[in-house]
Amino acid sequence: MYYQFTIITPIFNEEENLERLEQQLSTYLEIAVKPTSILLVDDGSTDNSLEMIEAISARNEHFYFISFEKNQGLSAAIKAGFDYAKTPLIGYIDSDLQTDPEDFNLLMDYISEYDLVTGWRSNRKDSFVKNMSSRIAKGIRCSFTHDGMEDTGCPLKIIKADYAKRIPMFKGLHRFLPAMVMLQKGTVKQIPVRHYPRIAGTAKFHVWNRLLGPLLDCFAYLWMKKKYINYKVAKKG
Repeated sequence: MYYQFTIITPIFNEEENLERLEQQLSTYLEIAVKPTSILLVDDGSTDNSLEMIEAISARNEHFYFISFEKNQGLSAAIKAGFDYAKTPLIGYIDSDLQTDPEDFNLLMDYISEYDLVTGWRSNRKDSFVKNMSSRIAKGIRCSFTHDGMEDTGCPLKIIKADYAKRIPMFKGLHRFLPAMVMLQKGTVKQIPVRHYPRIAGTAKFHVWNRLLGPLLDCFAYLWMKKKYINYKVAKKG
């Protein structure tokens, strides 16, 4: 089957969510506006996630997976997904299902006009502490990138593969995907999407790595922005 869209799903110790993830992604495949495959990226899980991922991929035609030797972090999992996806469009969703796969169809309405379409959790269902730390982190990031994004951390995005594969990823860069597309002179659109509380598993980010991490990553982004090489080939023969 010729796929046009790959959904990357990074997974680290999410055994409690994987049956529901399989069900919801399978349901989305039935209504997807483009032929879609699912790439499950196991980020060195230490629970039963990998065994469940292998079983899910074996019984579902449109699912496949890769697995890291050890835990590398969310940015590495997304980078691997970009590298292994073979479709012109690449999506990303977290395995905790705090966003709805069906909302990919909302983003897909705009991807022909833009190079990255990202969800915006305008009505977040997280705790007060999580929301406040995310707002502070957003303020820090915006003061460095000036990208105009309301919610770069939303785990629901579609990006054109040409742009995704040119992003020089580093740890923490998942927070800067819109800014990195803009460095390539690409265009970005934000779309409000639904958001739900986490109902299973354990969050992998906390106040410390939501605040200190983004601050340190901003300096890495500024260095990369200064050194970034962006070119387009006019002719070849």
